[in-house]
Amino acid sequence: MTASRPQSLAYIAFITVCVVWGTTYLAIRVALETVPVLLVAGLRWMAAGVIMSGLMLATGRGLPKPRLWAPLALLGFLMNIVGNGFVVYAQQYVASGLTAVLIATTPFWSALVERLLPNGERFTTRSLTGLALGFSGIVVLVWPEMTNGGAGGGMFVVGVIAIQLACVGWVIGTSYAKRHELGDNPFRSTALQMVFSGIMLLTAATAHGDWAQLSFTSRTVAAMLYLSIAGSLVAYSAYIYAIQHLPLQLVSLYAYINPMIAVSLGTLLLNEPLSARIMAAAVLVFAGTWIVGNYEIC
Repeated sequence: MTASRPQSLAYIAFITVCVVWGTTYLAIRVALETVPVLLVAGLRWMAAGVIMSGLMLATGRGLPKPRLWAPLALLGFLMNIVGNGFVVYAQQYVASGLTAVLIATTPFWSALVERLLPNGERFTTRSLTGLALGFSGIVVLVWPEMTNGGAGGGMFVVGVIAIQLACVGWVIGTSYAKRHELGDNPFRSTALQMVFSGIMLLTAATAHGDWAQLSFTSRTVAAMLYLSIAGSLVAYSAYIYAIQHLPLQLVSLYAYINPMIAVSLGTLLLNEPLSARIMAAAVLVFAGTWIVGNYEIC
């Protein structure tokens, strides 16, 4: 009975990650209505980091030692600033559902980054086929905007590029975390990682003069609270717990479930377009992701 409890909680954590991270794209889109980009990301991570740090201190677990602060700050830069901040930036120009679909290309970048590392695995015909399929999906998605021109189309392409850079940042951060000591308690490390990324983002927002443009409505307050509490504090912690107690290939399925939720919510609540071209591009991206991801697991 006791042995099955952590696993039962891990399945609940996994479902939480699938549902909550699938809804954060909608929340980001709503928050951007009145909150500048750097403040959406900065306030989110700072709030979550301060709350989690407080919980660690209150429960006697403490925070990581000072020798780990620099690696955690670097990890915060890669995963929370590049990995998440670029997503927030992109959602000014790319619909929330499409953003989630494009984030599903993360396994492609993971395969490329791992290949560039010393003793990295060589590409196989299977992995190259998956990469080609996935990137053809991106081309199908952005080709009309690239050929038609115009400011709107140009910024859409910039948004798509920003999302791919976000994927690269997340992958490099994940790879760095696997290869470096970041403390014996992942929750303590995550708390400080969030605080450091919050400090960097809020400093950048201050230098950019974003506080003068900040305003709130009931919608954007609700969105920011949701991103900080549910998206960062709850879902991030749930993800850490799930990967500790469940097979990684099972937990990685969230990458397929999140876009379905995001696309559905974007279409239903924000009237975002869902054309045959978008659906075809999504199928190509998911097919490529499955081929590359399935190869990585095997």
